[in-house]
Amino acid sequence: MTIPTIAVLYYSGSGHTKVLADAVTGAAESAGATTALLRVDELTEGAWDFIDSADAIIFGAPTYMGTAPAAFHAFAEKTASRWAVQKWHNKLGAGFTNAACKAGDKNSTLDYFATLAAQHGMNWINLGLLPGWKSTKGTENDLNRFGYFNGAAAQTFSDVGPEGVHSADIATAEHLGKRVAEIATIFAAGKGALERELVSAN
Repeated sequence: MTIPTIAVLYYSGSGHTKVLADAVTGAAESAGATTALLRVDELTEGAWDFIDSADAIIFGAPTYMGTAPAAFHAFAEKTASRWAVQKWHNKLGAGFTNAACKAGDKNSTLDYFATLAAQHGMNWINLGLLPGWKSTKGTENDLNRFGYFNGAAAQTFSDVGPEGVHSADIATAEHLGKRVAEIATIFAAGKGALERELVSAN
């Protein structure tokens, strides 16, 4: 069985998004992937090598003023040389975010992540969950409790620490990590089979 590699690239200002990043990474590992949890403002040369070789990249950051924070944008700008040669072409991509408000324009951040992935020629993986908490029978403990589709979106009150991240949001992040790992396994296996077929044909 081909083991996929997944880079989880995140920024966290207050620690809330780090909780989600840990959940995404842990679930991907449990699903059989080799993962690396990498903070975007602390990337080493070895970290960049892992990212470049990964089958999938998952972006994560809080939503500040309607988008990802400046530290994440600075990282994105550093990928320009890779964009120029489409080094990440055909990798898988996904994303997650967190904000203090229940809405908080989180979709703007998820859309930004998806656009960044698209510019690199990557293939975006959506959350793959129906919305929770959409009827009187639902509760705030439902997965995807805010009804996002383009990625995992969480809400944490601004006056609580990382321990205040909602359990449903952690579970939704875990769902995303597992989903990416499962699709990346299929992707890596297919890529490996194609490469073997091309070798045998030559």
